[in-house]
Amino acid sequence: METALEKSKQATWLRSAERRRIRKVAVLGAGVMGSGIACHFANIGVEVLLLDIVPRELTEAEKAKGLTLQDKVVRNRQVTELFQKAVKSKPAPLYSNKYAERITLGNMEDDMPQIADCDWVIEVVVERLDIKKKVFEQVEKYRKPGTLVTSNTSGIPIHLMLEGRSDDFAAHFCGTHFFNPPRYLPLLEIIPTDRTKPEVVEFLMDYGRRFLGKTTVLCKDTPAFIANRVGVFAIMDALHIIEEMGLKVEEVDKLTGPVLGRPKSATFRTLDVVGLDTMILVAKNLYEAVPHDERREAFKLPKVLEALQEKGWLGEKSGQGFYKKAQQNGKKDILALDFATLEYRPQEKVKFATLDAVKGIDDLAKAFKVLVNGKDKAGEFYRRTFASLFAYVSYRIPEIADELYKIDDAVCAGFGWKMGPFATWDAIGVEEGVKLIEAAGLSVAQWVKDMLAAGFTSFYKVEGSRKLYYDVHSKSYQPIPGTENFILLENYSNNVIWSNPGASLYDIGDGVYCLELHTKMNTIGAEVIQGLNYAVERAEKEARGLVITARGDNFSAGANLAMLFMYAVEQDWDEINMMIAQFQNTMMRLRYSAIPVVSTPFGLTLGGGCELNLHADHVQAHAETYMGLVEVGVGLIPAGGGTKEMALRLSDSLQNGDVELNRLQNTLMNIAMAKVSTSAVEAFELGYLRPSDAITTSRAHLIGDAKAKVIELADRGYVQPIRRKDIKVQGRSGLALIKAGLHGMWRGQYISEHDKKVVDKLGYVLCGGDLSSPQLVSEQYLLDLEREAFLSLCGEKKTLERIQAVLTTGRPIRN
Repeated sequence: METALEKSKQATWLRSAERRRIRKVAVLGAGVMGSGIACHFANIGVEVLLLDIVPRELTEAEKAKGLTLQDKVVRNRQVTELFQKAVKSKPAPLYSNKYAERITLGNMEDDMPQIADCDWVIEVVVERLDIKKKVFEQVEKYRKPGTLVTSNTSGIPIHLMLEGRSDDFAAHFCGTHFFNPPRYLPLLEIIPTDRTKPEVVEFLMDYGRRFLGKTTVLCKDTPAFIANRVGVFAIMDALHIIEEMGLKVEEVDKLTGPVLGRPKSATFRTLDVVGLDTMILVAKNLYEAVPHDERREAFKLPKVLEALQEKGWLGEKSGQGFYKKAQQNGKKDILALDFATLEYRPQEKVKFATLDAVKGIDDLAKAFKVLVNGKDKAGEFYRRTFASLFAYVSYRIPEIADELYKIDDAVCAGFGWKMGPFATWDAIGVEEGVKLIEAAGLSVAQWVKDMLAAGFTSFYKVEGSRKLYYDVHSKSYQPIPGTENFILLENYSNNVIWSNPGASLYDIGDGVYCLELHTKMNTIGAEVIQGLNYAVERAEKEARGLVITARGDNFSAGANLAMLFMYAVEQDWDEINMMIAQFQNTMMRLRYSAIPVVSTPFGLTLGGGCELNLHADHVQAHAETYMGLVEVGVGLIPAGGGTKEMALRLSDSLQNGDVELNRLQNTLMNIAMAKVSTSAVEAFELGYLRPSDAITTSRAHLIGDAKAKVIELADRGYVQPIRRKDIKVQGRSGLALIKAGLHGMWRGQYISEHDKKVVDKLGYVLCGGDLSSPQLVSEQYLLDLEREAFLSLCGEKKTLERIQAVLTTGRPIRN
């Protein structure tokens, strides 16, 4: 139940929300972080003023042009160069390059007065307190009262920046620590001082969640705040353990990557990418800043880091670190560092019985129990590192956080862990974790012992559909604040209506059902098709509507290619024809159901996964959705209604005065080049999303937003659509254009003979076949053409070669 305190906080937020809107933001400092933050605000539609310092010397090019230090182009050179570099960087900081127009560039001498028009000023200058104070002196001169001012520092105590500042400045000031890159890493730490107004903190927490799509974590003003304090400890402590155990680079990265629900870059690859100098600096600063930390010695550099620092081998930025790229027998190879000799050698195949034991265990919590019970070196490594991490986080409460969930949220969002330290400890068992700690010669904080003695055996539990955490101060379970509107299906395990190995149907309340896909990479095979049909049928009888979502980091990698390949090799054309017809019929079942269907794509949404979304009544896409019809890459065309749907959308978009054949060519090229959007915004530009579809920036809000849309459509009076028979296609005139273009590209050796054949068939479907003139056709007519083209391509040897290459190497080939 919602407490009186929560209701009071909500009322406070509502009052502050009514009077605070973020229309324009100033970002002071255009380096990697500053430009990234500016771009992300532009992504969500906010106008941005990005400022940096004025150069003190002319470049040779400027001298040659006769420019002086007073020319605006010179005075803005620093900000212009830094911003242009950021926009061109990969991964892209902008959802769409056109959003760069939302950012105005300037310098901190001429343009600082413009911050008077800004609602929020974010300082992202160099990590020096004296410089930050000078910047804030200038900000104080021009900001209007009530304007938010925050610092993106990662290490300087927030309260030290307020010396000499006014009461109004201090009341609206705090730390807002974004993680790099700001668009992609979800963590935003909010660090107030004792002078920050509570409503300012509440506003920033909510704004970060709802608008910026962040996991906002309220932090204390302690060294490195939460994520870096715990995350850097975990890395540095592991390095010492690795050194003692004599583990190899590639062994450690195998042990600390996806098997633990952590990024593929694991430990040493991550350090190389981040830069060893950065990690060394953070570790040294932490060592100096935490004299009373019981595990302070963990922040001391192990011998290997000291040696690499001396040699200047700092990771990717210097060309070598724990790994080094090299040419071996004419082939590119990645060599690993030998800790004993500090020389590079070929990587060895990693083999541990403990890792073999967790193969096939998809549930991370179940895998942890197996890992810590391993009898080999891997098991020992897990026991030692887990024991150390568990002991460490137990003592960080209440030092860095009063609530344990904040530590988990910060580490997961900042370092890409699937499960935070306390959730991992829960998976192993709290009592078992204490035994690990004591066996390692370490101690656990008294509050954990008291918790167990009082009969509380886990840090988290689920009641109803709400996740609760153990609150150390009240000695009871409390709901996690700010998650009231989250729908996390893991909390709805008691609401499963139906399931098979590929999909599960949940009742998520208010008369809305939700189907979750959970095959490997959420590929669409017979089990998912069964789930989709069953979900629609059941929802039509019992619910207001249906949400379709998926488990994991990606919505769907598409259809089950392995099954298709098997049938194609066996030349079982009837089975392929039936499989494709069933896929098409299921997509049409989604489109023409009696209830609204809302899909929630995120991450990779390819091929059949894209087609599923094309047929939903509404798509509520996560901002980071990478959507595309990619079948041409394996020598096929979209045949789950994808080609039909793009022809239909092309027809609907035609207006008087359009050059229809040019529009046809654009649609063809999007599919022929297997274009995948780099964001949900670009998915609109490519036509995969319609103007009526919408974007959610926060994954945590995605299902909730989709549910709200289902209710809106149902309450508005949803009526089952009628199958379309009015799709305009171009016939022979379109085919002639496509064939001429393909022949030219083939003659110029831009495409292969097989590419030409595949795209020719794609064009045939988009044009409605060999019709004598442009005319109107039905959806079923196009579906039949689509299926026939797909079947014929399945019989092509080169198509089978392409499918086999993807199945065996993960990469398509050009043949």
